[in-house]
Amino acid sequence: MKEWSPTSYQDYKWIVQDPDLLGGKLAVRDTRLSVSFVLACLAEGMTAAEIADTYGPFPPQAVVEVLRLAAELVDSTHVAA
Repeated sequence: MKEWSPTSYQDYKWIVQDPDLLGGKLAVRDTRLSVSFVLACLAEGMTAAEIADTYGPFPPQAVVEVLRLAAELVDSTHVAA
């Protein structure tokens, strides 16, 4: 199991963390969309293309990165079972 650290998000092109944006939550680059908001949109049935078209401008690949990050966090040792 890979240990996740707060700087791991830097491996992602579309994921940023800025203390002045959304209280420091992880977000999609060049937007005010938190990673958790994008995950909620997916949970409600929106596709990556729909999210990008509705809340962009960013490519659907940004949504794929949100999912990849979520998978990494779930697999990390920092998530309580």
